Amino acid sequence: MNDKLFIKLQHWVPQHALSRFVGKFANSKNRFIKNTFIEWFIKRYQVDMSLAAEENPRAYACFNDFFTRELKPGIRPICNEPSAIVCPADGSISQLGKIVDGRVFQAKDQDYTVEELLGGDAALAQEFAEGDFATVYLSPKDYHRVHMPYGGKLRTMVSIPGDLFSVNTVTAGHVARLFSRNERVVAIFDTDIGPMAVVLVGAMIVAGIETVWDGELAPMMGSREIEVSNYPYQNIVLDKGAEMGRFKLGSTAIVLFAKNKINWEPQFAAGTTTRVGVKLAEKK
Repeated sequence: MNDKLFIKLQHWVPQHALSRFVGKFANSKNRFIKNTFIEWFIKRYQVDMSLAAEENPRAYACFNDFFTRELKPGIRPICNEPSAIVCPADGSISQLGKIVDGRVFQAKDQDYTVEELLGGDAALAQEFAEGDFATVYLSPKDYHRVHMPYGGKLRTMVSIPGDLFSVNTVTAGHVARLFSRNERVVAIFDTDIGPMAVVLVGAMIVAGIETVWDGELAPMMGSREIEVSNYPYQNIVLDKGAEMGRFKLGSTAIVLFAKNKINWEPQFAAGTTTRVGVKLAEKK
């Protein structure tokens, strides 16, 4: 499809209604529906089921259970170097680098502010001023659980309603402020190197975003209000490499660190493949 037409279609279609409609099919436990959907998907996207803890596609209760499937133990070993920050998801780097003047690079001629990404909280955005970011795109065939890049204690979660554009490279290059206008969930962790943000960005036909501490949070069913949840007393602490959330159908995870806290590993750049647990950066 022509790129311009692809972008126009995303403006025209009822993004949330379509996503909810697909979500109903993805949650269906009707054997014919879920088996047909799963088997088509495996063939279409060449999903490697040998990595899954449950290799039999028909054993999953619904498509979403298949899509958020667990991997076999040991498939994604976590780098155990104390100073290592690890890849949070299987996928590929969309962009990676410095936060400059409060802005995050999205694609050529496209960027957005940390403040709008985090829901309009200027004080929170200031914690990441001149810091570092990495944007990881999860393709349909990838493992869709998101893991902690570094150990930390959950401080705040922000649920932000928004659009549901797709988040592939074509859309990133043509839709202004894509990641800061799409529906998303922001988790802020306090770590021994300062604040760390992990942002789970929704997309077209994503049937849900979940966190391990609060369950399903999106799609937000038409809500237009930003919801802030603080966790000062719950003592929710997640180790490096621990699962922190998952996508029901694919999307993007963005990680932010404060200024002068990390150095990215030199082999990572836009387009580089990522795997959960592989060393992505090192703390200073």
